[in-house]
Amino acid sequence: MLAGGAAAAAAGAGLLTGCGTGAAPPPGRADRKPGEKVTLRFWSWVPGIAAPVDLWNKRNPDVQVHLDTIIPGGSGGYAKLHAAVHTGGAPDLAQIEYHILPAFMLDGGLLDLTDYGVEKYQHLFVPWQWRQGVFDKRVRTVPEASGPMAMFYRADLFAKWGIEVPRTWQQYRDAAAKVRKADPGAYLMAFPPANSAYQTGLAWQAGAHWFTPSGQRWRIDMTDPGSTRMCDYWDEMLHEKLVLAEQDMQSGWFAQLQRGQIVSWVGPQWGDALLMGNAAGTAGKWRVALMPQWDETHPSAANWGGSSTAVMANTQYPEEAMRFAVWLNTNLDSVNLLIKGGYGWPALANSYHRTILDRPSKFFGGQRYNEIFAAADQQIDDSWMWLPTTASTLDHLNASIAGAVNSGGKLIGALRTAQQQTVDDLHAKGLEASGPGRER
Repeated sequence: MLAGGAAAAAAGAGLLTGCGTGAAPPPGRADRKPGEKVTLRFWSWVPGIAAPVDLWNKRNPDVQVHLDTIIPGGSGGYAKLHAAVHTGGAPDLAQIEYHILPAFMLDGGLLDLTDYGVEKYQHLFVPWQWRQGVFDKRVRTVPEASGPMAMFYRADLFAKWGIEVPRTWQQYRDAAAKVRKADPGAYLMAFPPANSAYQTGLAWQAGAHWFTPSGQRWRIDMTDPGSTRMCDYWDEMLHEKLVLAEQDMQSGWFAQLQRGQIVSWVGPQWGDALLMGNAAGTAGKWRVALMPQWDETHPSAANWGGSSTAVMANTQYPEEAMRFAVWLNTNLDSVNLLIKGGYGWPALANSYHRTILDRPSKFFGGQRYNEIFAAADQQIDDSWMWLPTTASTLDHLNASIAGAVNSGGKLIGALRTAQQQTVDDLHAKGLEASGPGRER
């Protein structure tokens, strides 16, 4: 995710401008003649996005949206969009994940929507998601969806083995030991060696703050107390073989879920579709609970994923593009279509009771499981921030954490390696940055 709360608003120009080539000059705004038809280009890979776009087009014959379904951002979609921003060929709108927004701010690719009155729509959105797109008190995108995290677990096996639903991370560790004793071929969870978005969520929930603006400088501290607590915990779980070191969301992992060899997953709300689609034989056996807590008196959750509908700086129709972006993410018909497609947790405020999220699920044994995610969404620390070089940081973490897990090394050492690489990345972009105790 991206810069949240007051910290986001404080991230000023000096923190998000460097020595890049920048965006091509905008072509100028077009004056529409009465009755003139407008076509907006929209790049996205959101599951099921075509359905709400078609609905908009049926209801808005004068402002049509041409959807280009592109490959996911991390698989090449962002490279394509960055190139288009630099050459002046960007679409009018694009899906951009929260943690990537600062990179497009650095490129000058995002339109300042404040000038077009976007703030009148702020009340329609989840506050912390709205703040993901606020930089230097200017609104640069329309929030779309997020991924609040909770715990999926096999209720049938928990009952069989006499395991109570863990409320704390210590109880989760105790539950892991009980699983290993009850069935030596089963594990409470698999810890993925190369899923930095996942480990970021765990650190976020533990109270970490990796990236902090300090004047016109980024301070990078990926070994702070919250990070250290998280790393020490999972080091012990791995060393004692209480969890399985295995990559998640791949065929082997899905097979183990299906066979009852992995019996819980602390994952995002959009993970429900993954379980339903890849462990169909376990229907009715799963339930959802809040994430285990470090401190039950101060409950916290984490977020994994999330996107916005950004209006690009080169659009000739900013008001029309903004109107579509707001409609896409607030109109109940549109949001319900997006939920059916599996796009994540809506940015629409109070969406749980207003949409199809508020339904019992046969797969989850009749539980209205999304009420758990609604609660988790209220427990996310919105002071977490991202960088213009976040994508590189996540790549560094994938390599360093995998190296530590595979060699039996310490996770905090992996974070320390990625920390220094992150400082170097920011310097390469012409941005001021330092690690703990370092100034440059």
